[in-house]
Amino acid sequence: MDAKLEALKDLASLSRDVTFAQEFINLDGICLLTQMVESGTERYQKLQKIMKPCFGDMLSFTLTAFVELMDHGIVSWDTFSVAFIKKIASFVNKSAMDISILQRSLAILESMVLNSHDLYQKVAQEITIGQLIPHLQGTDQEIQTYTIAVINALFLKAPDERRQEMANILAQKQLRSIILTHVIRAQRAINNEMAHQLYVLQVLTFNLLEDRMMTKMDPQDQAQRDIIFELRRIAFDAESEPNNSSGSMEKRKSMYTRDYKKLGFINHVNPAMDFTQTPPGMLALDNMLYFAKHHQDAYIRIVLENSSREDKHECPFGRSSIELTKMLCEILKVGELPSETCNDFHPMFFTHDRSFEEFFCICIQLLNKTWKEMRATSEDFNKVMQVVKEQVMRALTTKPSSLDQFKSKLQNLSYTEILKIRQSERMNQEDFQSRPILELKEKIQPEILELIKQQRLNRLVEGTCFRKLNCRRRQDKFWYCRLSPNHKVLHYGDLEECPQGEVPHDSLQDKLPVADIKAVVTGKDCPHMKEKGALKQNKEVLELAFSILYDSNCQLNFIAPDKHEYCIWTDGLNALLGKDMMSDLTQNDLDTLLSMEIKLRLLDLENIQIPDAPPPIPKEPSNYDFVYDCN
Repeated sequence: MDAKLEALKDLASLSRDVTFAQEFINLDGICLLTQMVESGTERYQKLQKIMKPCFGDMLSFTLTAFVELMDHGIVSWDTFSVAFIKKIASFVNKSAMDISILQRSLAILESMVLNSHDLYQKVAQEITIGQLIPHLQGTDQEIQTYTIAVINALFLKAPDERRQEMANILAQKQLRSIILTHVIRAQRAINNEMAHQLYVLQVLTFNLLEDRMMTKMDPQDQAQRDIIFELRRIAFDAESEPNNSSGSMEKRKSMYTRDYKKLGFINHVNPAMDFTQTPPGMLALDNMLYFAKHHQDAYIRIVLENSSREDKHECPFGRSSIELTKMLCEILKVGELPSETCNDFHPMFFTHDRSFEEFFCICIQLLNKTWKEMRATSEDFNKVMQVVKEQVMRALTTKPSSLDQFKSKLQNLSYTEILKIRQSERMNQEDFQSRPILELKEKIQPEILELIKQQRLNRLVEGTCFRKLNCRRRQDKFWYCRLSPNHKVLHYGDLEECPQGEVPHDSLQDKLPVADIKAVVTGKDCPHMKEKGALKQNKEVLELAFSILYDSNCQLNFIAPDKHEYCIWTDGLNALLGKDMMSDLTQNDLDTLLSMEIKLRLLDLENIQIPDAPPPIPKEPSNYDFVYDCN
């Protein structure tokens, strides 16, 4: 047993190496591991009683090796038996399971679901959301992360008709409030991986709205027209005479037309025509009805307030609701697949079961308030929408923890505040357009570009840690690449984990002489992005991809950790090849440094001696008693 345990331990660590993995798989190693897992419990039943910890470790190392080997993408996931899936699912369904076994089992289930449609169906039969929920109520953040990842994978791969049903089960099991209590509001920081999984869950939840967003209203459908009648009734019937059947049809028709005009529809006679544009389609009508029913006082106030203003100053509730719904769908990217690199989740959307509708209700009241502050007329409609978008975007960047907090952030971002912010930003970007200054700019520009080039090359010499692109994000594989100090060679090699600082050249096994580089390509032109085409590669990974082409058919493929690193590397590589640096970052740096340099040169420095060396840094004070906290 001890020898077997040692061998499995070695296997778990060696499986990360792709060459070893290739050889082990050629010897039918994967089948051996799956047999060990399938028959494990029967064969070791007696042993388990005597050597319980040892059995747990063996299983843990077996599963670890399996995960690592499968991560290389050499073997197809479709080859596994139902017995194996059942066994893995049973580890997840048991309540008192060893943490490392549970973690590996969840990782295997997630990969099965993401990589094979057949396995998705088998896993979905074996495991229910109800069995996963208890793992979220624990305290181990890694297990919680893996659990949400499995739920996300099941959600993502579910056929369209099953998605809504699955969302209903999640709501029934109160997944949202469990995540809010045990993950978001737990007394610990949320790591990047957890933030990514919460972001994916947020995107998938909002994507359920896509169906309504892309559905046009059918003007002949009575049920849909009843919703518009209901909106009219809530707003006006409270104040009008009881709905008696007297009065001619003509009279009622003209009254309805007048009311629809007050409600702010573009088409007064048949408002259903307003909802034929997609997006936002029927989603806008759903939002309006939700607002009218759940925030009735605010709804009636907005409608009556506007119907009592003169025509040109009224804020049309119908038209603005339709445009606002469209804008909110754009902000939240409804209908787009989740990005592989983003971890931008908003805690406030986990605080309410109908968070999109509530978000709309807050924003429609903001729109009405901003309209009044701007004293807008119907010609200013688009200007008002731009200001509202800016208010919403600025409030969202502060990541409010609840919808009430979001509301109070918006209170502080009034129209006058937005004007002040815009004014100060304009002042900072003050552009000198007179001819002598433009000539001075041209004269200074080459030396500043040289400065930027040196900075880029220095950053390449420091090097960067890149993530390897694999089918799963977890248990990330990293690799490091850096330029030699003489700018002649690129050194690169694999790493176990993301380093805290520079990695020395000698620890990086591979080299690529700069002289051998033929070209640098980005985005869709990269070889590794063409392969991924089938997976409907999302935009954000495309924007971070670049490749170095060298020799006859070789390439070195990169996915930058973020946009900033992408710009640094593409600029640096272009500079090495003697090409222009074309990135947005170069443009920003150039603008910033040019404006600083010009402002310095335009200072009135007659008869002032500017020293060549910087002034000495003063000695540290003997004590810090004078420091106090302003807060």
